[in-house]
Amino acid sequence: MRKIKILGIVGSLRKDSLNLKLALATKEMLKDRAEFELLDYSDVPLFNEDIEFPVPEPVKRAREAVKAADGVWFFTPEYNHSYPGVLKNLTDWLSRPAEDDERPVTWKKPAVVSGISPSFAGTAVAQDLLIMLLNFLNMEVMNMPRVTVPNAFQLLDGDRLNLGGSLKFIEEQASNFIEFVQKRIG
Repeated sequence: MRKIKILGIVGSLRKDSLNLKLALATKEMLKDRAEFELLDYSDVPLFNEDIEFPVPEPVKRAREAVKAADGVWFFTPEYNHSYPGVLKNLTDWLSRPAEDDERPVTWKKPAVVSGISPSFAGTAVAQDLLIMLLNFLNMEVMNMPRVTVPNAFQLLDGDRLNLGGSLKFIEEQASNFIEFVQKRIG
């Protein structure tokens, strides 16, 4: 069976983002089991129907990356009890068909959500809200197991993230997501 292709989408554009560190740790963990690419969408403009057609190049690139992936793994921080605005903006663009007769690239695309936070509560509320949005976009969301890594600053080893006891939960989520995707792509 071929390696599945997973697209990682980080809900923070900050270069030193904790969720970027989590995504990179996941990528390293998956290197022998799946192709894992991170989407850089820092140049995607704010959604505006006035500029929807022709589709801006950064949006076209993001849509193609989602379309080419077998599954999408979202890594979201929690901002004010929700997911970040940049992530909502990206999903607004992804939710729109590229042409009048085409379905959005999110249609039936397998997805999973994780998150890391400096707080002890983690990113559970942001994940709940993001999953609600992804379901609305008709993505096939793997709801269990879910992973929210708390107390992130205690897990930093210089610039690297040492997941410690949380590693087994990310590994379990990864194994389940690979199986989830494989069942959907045949």
